[in-house]
Amino acid sequence: MPRKLALVLVLLAAQEETTSREIEAHTGLRQPEVSTAMTDLRERDWVIKRDIKKEGKGRPLHAYRLARPFPDIIQEIAEVERDRIREIEEAIEALTRRVRAFASP
Repeated sequence: MPRKLALVLVLLAAQEETTSREIEAHTGLRQPEVSTAMTDLRERDWVIKRDIKKEGKGRPLHAYRLARPFPDIIQEIAEVERDRIREIEEAIEALTRRVRAFASP
């Protein structure tokens, strides 16, 4: 998982709800980086976005919160990473078999 995504996810786990500006302030990420991270997290169905009505002109303010309990999200991340490890191990094993086949007369 990319570091920026992990930073935002951990912050959201620590807060009931937070705004994009607060995410910028607490993580040191710039607005475009926060937007990209939030889009990714929303696509994974881990985060819910709420629009906050503002008086006057300017960009709308968004508030975010986790859509699921943090331990469930961590479990999903762990499963994905275990699958990745398994795929890598299978690729290494296949490569090893090919090397042995070429080495055998």
